Amino acid sequence: MLAATVLPGIAPTPAHAEPTEAWQAPTLSITRYDEDWSDLADAEKRDHHWTGQFKYVPLSDDIWLSTGIELRVRNENLENNLWGSAEAPNDSYVWFRALPYADLHVGKLRAFVQPIASASASVAPSPGPVDGTGLDLLQGFAEADLGPVTLRGGRQMLSLGTERLIGTRYGPNVPLAFDGVRADVKLGTAKISLLAVKPVQARKGDFNDRTSPDKSLWGAYATLPSLDLYYLGYRNDAAQWGTRQGTETRHSLGARWHGTRDAWHWNVEGVYQFGRFADGPISAWTLGTELGRAFPDAPLAPDLTVRVNVVSGDGKRDDNRLGTFNALFPKGKYFGELSPVGPYNIVNAYSSLGMQLAPDVSASLAAMAYWRYSREDGIYDIPGNLIRDAGDSRAKFVGKEVEATLAWQATAELELSASLSAFAPGAFIRETGSAKTIRMLGLESNFRF
Repeated sequence: MLAATVLPGIAPTPAHAEPTEAWQAPTLSITRYDEDWSDLADAEKRDHHWTGQFKYVPLSDDIWLSTGIELRVRNENLENNLWGSAEAPNDSYVWFRALPYADLHVGKLRAFVQPIASASASVAPSPGPVDGTGLDLLQGFAEADLGPVTLRGGRQMLSLGTERLIGTRYGPNVPLAFDGVRADVKLGTAKISLLAVKPVQARKGDFNDRTSPDKSLWGAYATLPSLDLYYLGYRNDAAQWGTRQGTETRHSLGARWHGTRDAWHWNVEGVYQFGRFADGPISAWTLGTELGRAFPDAPLAPDLTVRVNVVSGDGKRDDNRLGTFNALFPKGKYFGELSPVGPYNIVNAYSSLGMQLAPDVSASLAAMAYWRYSREDGIYDIPGNLIRDAGDSRAKFVGKEVEATLAWQATAELELSASLSAFAPGAFIRETGSAKTIRMLGLESNFRF
């Protein structure tokens, strides 16, 4: 899914309305460290909302602290998970997580700390580390502002572009973080992010999450007005694709063109990958397109969006050349709230209609269809695990999905949301195993400031 994810601000207003306060809060982000609350140095502005006293705590002339928290409870009810072939196809569970943070600014230096407390109930057959990691450090880094260059070292979440390759895994209970260094360089209207990191492996138990011993990520991501250009390098010493195992070294070259004009909005992104896996070469690619049109003056202010994603798969199973695209570390709910398939060997068509039912209530209806890109390759989940091998099936159609969502911004800090999804299997699923319709009801309460 190409759309970026942000969280509502403290004092949200409809896009067509005038702000109701002299001071407008920043939009809350998933990573939290990129929110700028320095404007609240003015004590009068801090009084515009009750959270202002927490967002800017002056300690001395050039030392101040910003704090906040997210408290989320999410219930998912699945029927016929993985079309009935999952170990526990019918499952109803609850995720709990708390994400407090403290952001200390000392002149041009900064220290950011965000622990996580996460747990689950009734996950069958048993909860994994992403369902609950107990108490641990999600983010913790030091940063130096050197003018045009910002240097950061430590543990941090990463969100690049629309998270097609590098995302926060925000939807599941335990987000993804990385250990390493990052440098942001400003050159006029452009910003270049240089990074060398390793993903953090979540583990069940307290304070035992560790840096991955097998995976590494490095590269450069440049953002210009309406255009992103990037190179990402990736290495996995314990990679597996199909029945083959070995070291994978993969290089990704990507470009993203995005923007808005009048009521239109668009987002187009292409990536080519090359490198080596085991004893053979890699050649893979993806192209994602999005075009949308808003109707702000029509009843319910509808917004119609159409997307087409094409992601390459392996063309021949009996050679040593790998054509399956690797999405690396993508967002957690890639194609929607119910995403049994991930962005590997897939063609996805998507259409959605968003509506503003009231100033604080929004809804959407979406329809999706999925095909295999290559008949020689199977389908994968979002982390990249093979969930249906190609077998002898020549069918390409994986299935179709419908999804409805409803969100109520009950207060500036509290959002209540629900989703209802159904994924009907296609010919490929029917020919390769259990083929029941997946149904999912999701309910969520999220308090954050």
